[in-house]
Amino acid sequence: MPTHVMPDQPRVSVPQPELAQGVPMLSLDGYGEVALTEEVTTIGRGPGVDIRIEDPTVSRLHAELVRRGPYVYVADLGLSRNGTLVNGRPVGRAVIGTRDVLSFGSVRGRVRGVPDLSGGIDETRELGKVDAAPELTRRERDVLVALCRPALDQTAFVAPASTREIARELVVTEAAVKQHLLRLYQKFGIPEGTNRRTRLANEVISAGVVQPPRETSGKAG
Repeated sequence: MPTHVMPDQPRVSVPQPELAQGVPMLSLDGYGEVALTEEVTTIGRGPGVDIRIEDPTVSRLHAELVRRGPYVYVADLGLSRNGTLVNGRPVGRAVIGTRDVLSFGSVRGRVRGVPDLSGGIDETRELGKVDAAPELTRRERDVLVALCRPALDQTAFVAPASTREIARELVVTEAAVKQHLLRLYQKFGIPEGTNRRTRLANEVISAGVVQPPRETSGKAG
């Protein structure tokens, strides 16, 4: 079940009677503290996220905190209006040190129990985008465009297209779309887990494989 971080709660705790020593803790100013016990922790305002923040500047699915050994990195999901900042700087993905200040919209916080990476965010700490997009078939590219279309057509976060919506747009079966998505997950290195379609959409948008349409003065006939 998701952890709800509500404004009227001075502290948030997760029932963990035998919490292992060294588990990182996310502390959000004015909201409370939550243990990052899972490998991937989702943060947002919508239902189904692990840490739910009731703040209008936070998107429904805003960011993820990912544990890798003793380290934690934050990944902005690329579909939010206000983005994710580390020490005031917008980031896509960045390793977090114990002194770094995170901002999800206007909500600020820190991660305790991680290494001290003094010196602020720099090119060695910020995780780059996909160096080179994998080779795609024409149909795989069509699937990615259909997947990302809802996000690219909106200024605020919306979920990427469902398998059924992609199938309807491309006039193919849902089974065919699922097969294409499985191959795309492998090509872009998207691990199994929750929000897999959203992670794929974020990755391809970050890599520039699918880009927002350019603004025009009028609709095309």
